Amino acid sequence: MFKLRFGFFLLLLTLSNTAFSQKLDINNFIVKESLLKNSKLAIIAADSVDNPQEKINGIYTFTVSGFSQSLRFHDGVAIVPLQLERSAFVYIKHINDQGTHSKLVYVHKKDGSLSPYTVNSMWLVIIPLIIVVVVFLFRKLLILGIIIFLVLIYFNHSSGLGITTFFETLFDALRRLF
Repeated sequence: MFKLRFGFFLLLLTLSNTAFSQKLDINNFIVKESLLKNSKLAIIAADSVDNPQEKINGIYTFTVSGFSQSLRFHDGVAIVPLQLERSAFVYIKHINDQGTHSKLVYVHKKDGSLSPYTVNSMWLVIIPLIIVVVVFLFRKLLILGIIIFLVLIYFNHSSGLGITTFFETLFDALRRLF
């Protein structure tokens, strides 16, 4: 009888340890300014309808604008260690067993505070496509279309959205569509 109770106790202990050691996946996240107002971003783990998931704890690997970062989540929140000196595009990506989860965020810095705005990746396709269609419809606007396109490329590049990040964001968006 003692052996049976002891065996049951060991089985229960083993099952409880594996249940507590399971790591929850992050399939969606929200980007906000850190509460400390120190020019750093906070990544908040969320569910599919952007409700914060406070159960997320541990170290998760994210790619932030091309740099791999191991972020420590505590109660669903992690602080990105990189400080932003000026307004910029920030591409944040997390890969897990369910796939690639990424967001392109434009962070506007003004008076020491950060205002992150999530950019829909389809705008990266739609805006140049509109410029090309207008130029083909009205051939007299060819010079104006080229100038607008060059200004758009310069703005994106000077704000941290390089050509590799542009295409990576574009391919991730297209992968999510199909």
